Amino acid sequence: MAGSAVHGGLTVGIVAGEASGDNLGAALIEALRERAPGVRVVGVAGPRMRAAGCEALADADELAVMGLTEILRHLPRLFALRRRLRETLVAMRPDVFVGIDSPEFNLGLARQLKGAGLRTVQYVSPQVWAWRQGRVRTIGQSVDLVLCLLPFEPPFYAEHGVKALFVGHPLADRFPLHPDRDGARRSLGLGPGDTVLAVLPGSRLGEVSRLGEDFAAAASWLAARVPGLRVIAPMASPRVRARFEEAVARAAPAAGIQLLDGQSREALAAADVVLVASGTATLETLLSKRPMVVAYRVGATTAFLLRTFGLLKVDNVAQPNLLLGERVVPEFLQDAVRPEALGAALRAQLATARRDDALQRRFLAVHEALRQGGAARAADAILGLAASDRAGE
Repeated sequence: MAGSAVHGGLTVGIVAGEASGDNLGAALIEALRERAPGVRVVGVAGPRMRAAGCEALADADELAVMGLTEILRHLPRLFALRRRLRETLVAMRPDVFVGIDSPEFNLGLARQLKGAGLRTVQYVSPQVWAWRQGRVRTIGQSVDLVLCLLPFEPPFYAEHGVKALFVGHPLADRFPLHPDRDGARRSLGLGPGDTVLAVLPGSRLGEVSRLGEDFAAAASWLAARVPGLRVIAPMASPRVRARFEEAVARAAPAAGIQLLDGQSREALAAADVVLVASGTATLETLLSKRPMVVAYRVGATTAFLLRTFGLLKVDNVAQPNLLLGERVVPEFLQDAVRPEALGAALRAQLATARRDDALQRRFLAVHEALRQGGAARAADAILGLAASDRAGE
């Protein structure tokens, strides 16, 4: 353990991609420091990880690419970054390397580091149980441990002989079990009796480009049928805001959509119903106990590959449906993403929400199951792995 010898304490390498990975990484670093105050953390970090004390070798935004084909044009840059990180981390020899999400990048790096004798962890399982299941063999060859955010993931890994641990989802710890709907509405200038639609078209430019016009047109369709509807749209970044503004101008210039800078948590708490792109935001909507309609559209080539080779292995893709084991919220994929279909589903969700709180009770049960002190459990597992290696186990 050269990292320990050189620095007089624990050294952890962490590579996180984009905002969600930065949030997870910051919480993990804080939990590690509570348990090992002298820990040194080095890697790829966003602003929250840097604020928590990570020595940044590169910025997390450099990994914010996705999809089977969308990633291709970024490969030369990503390969160069991974080569540089491998050389730096092999020379540094941290006690543990932790790849947070971004599996296309992190698992390849982890495999190289494991081959060099380092302990490796993947924090956030790829959706290997959903598509491209053959990747589970590569994951087992790349990491000593997978830290899972969802409870149904470790049993899948156990079937394939890969060590995995459910640590809970840190988002579940950050969201209150019972959101303050009235307070959220006051903070956004909404009335207690308003009917509110929140629109979340994605946090990446590609997502907003593929979904923005349909989401805006769906909001306009619903507004024409629900008198006094207030439509709010929290934007993940200035670039995303600019892209969605263009979509609104083209598809729904008279819909009165109110764009917010950030404030997604307040928007979700305030909403009666949510139109949301599939991804982490669907879990945030569940944690806010809000009914939702989920939609997603990948690039045409990615869709062709998924369809042609049968790579998708699950009937549902939205996290609420996966967590509850059945389709409890409507989801629309690819060509099914049409404004009228989305609008009609939102209208039905509104009607159901007004007369039945069963969905809220089910979402609350999921929230409680995910609320495990995720960052603390992850830190304990990582420190345990480092300790076992020091002991020669």
